[in-house]
Amino acid sequence: MEFTELIKERYSVRGYKPDPIEDEKLLEVLEAARLAPTAANLQPFQLIVVHTEGRKEELRRIYKRDWFLQAPLIIVACGIPSKAWVRRDESNYGVVDVAIVMDHIILAAANLGLGTCWIGAFDPQATREILKLPEGVDPIVMTPLGYPDAPSKPKERKALDELVRYENW
Repeated sequence: MEFTELIKERYSVRGYKPDPIEDEKLLEVLEAARLAPTAANLQPFQLIVVHTEGRKEELRRIYKRDWFLQAPLIIVACGIPSKAWVRRDESNYGVVDVAIVMDHIILAAANLGLGTCWIGAFDPQATREILKLPEGVDPIVMTPLGYPDAPSKPKERKALDELVRYENW
């Protein structure tokens, strides 16, 4: 799909078919994540691919929406702050890097006809426990991954002139 069309058509899917995802498509999505730019190319992230089948009750502790568990897979993007680039003002870019990685995942999935939904309002402690995350690894964002079974809704976005300034504030 042409890129501009892709970003216009992509939407947050909140209903999934139970159909499995082909291995080739999953690998293509994960490869897009691997190729995402990160500060100083440090790649301070890990992705955890979770199959929902047989784990729905424990995964419900992470995020309680029913549609979250309809998808056959969930991808959890974790940051490793100790491995991330740090700017002079001590801003750690690990969260930024993970956000870029997740954006690549979401766009690659949409390009393959798969649905996703960016989820940040999950329970981080339950996520740590269920996924057995080691100290120093932070769950940042996750998405279900599956074939959409819910229609898109019109996107509401601010006008460009409300979001962009030229030369200064």
